[in-house]
Amino acid sequence: MRNAFADEILKIAMADSRVVLLSGDIGNRLFDKMKATLPNRFFNCGVAEANMISMAAGLAASGFRPVCYTIAPFVTSRCFEQIKIDLCYHRVPAIIVGTGSGLSYASLGATHHSFEDLALLRSLPEMHVIAPADANELRSALRWAATQSGPSYLRIGKKGEPVLTAPDVDFQPDTWTRMREGSDAILLSCGTILPEVLAAADLLIASGLRVGVWNCAGVKPLDESALASLPPGPVFTVEEHSILGGFGSAVAEFFSASGKPRAVYRLGIPDHFLHDCGEQTEARIHCGIDGASIATKVQTVLDTKW
Repeated sequence: MRNAFADEILKIAMADSRVVLLSGDIGNRLFDKMKATLPNRFFNCGVAEANMISMAAGLAASGFRPVCYTIAPFVTSRCFEQIKIDLCYHRVPAIIVGTGSGLSYASLGATHHSFEDLALLRSLPEMHVIAPADANELRSALRWAATQSGPSYLRIGKKGEPVLTAPDVDFQPDTWTRMREGSDAILLSCGTILPEVLAAADLLIASGLRVGVWNCAGVKPLDESALASLPPGPVFTVEEHSILGGFGSAVAEFFSASGKPRAVYRLGIPDHFLHDCGEQTEARIHCGIDGASIATKVQTVLDTKW
């Protein structure tokens, strides 16, 4: 996804002279083409992410369309006050791109784990929150965000994510994509966890269940039409994020306020720090959000609670 971002932001910048890319001391080689093509519109802001956000706010207020890029926790939790006051309060057209979301940097420890970013940024007025599933959806979401008059946050992976969505779609965050039909269980997948969700669905389908799967890139706004029209089976949200405050919480809040509440089973990272060291695949298994673990949890609910 990082390579897709670098390629797409250059295309957008070449078509719009207002676009400026700000990097928080990351992606120097990744943006070599950007620097060679548009040297006056790339700024490495160093390990000063809060300053980068305030710089972006000033650029946006001056007529530019800044895009801020660095590792997800460094551009969200470290900069929360600047995002809140400088970007959202003034509703300026800036894009924040957090790379290496969730467990992507599992081997680098808690400083690089990103379990709270959805919860933090969806709490801010005026902020759009988007979690693309793959490189195609990232490109489409980035093009959409570049047309908006307010701030957006794109939560992306790192590398190696399989491409599962169609290219060049007319992206709208409040329009989710149905990947599988079914009503025995409905799995709502948010972000790069989609391959694991589809793997879980395949296991459940092989056991004779009809399982629906939705790809839900829009965290704020939600696709309320899709939620309101879901079949009556149990709803499971899956995200590579804390089970507290993120996508699953947003879905549960929707049903709580709808007048037609229903059970929502939130699958995500448990409410504790990850102290073990390993790669993303191992960390997903440890946290119970790999395909086999998701399928087991869904089957347990169907067997005992539904």
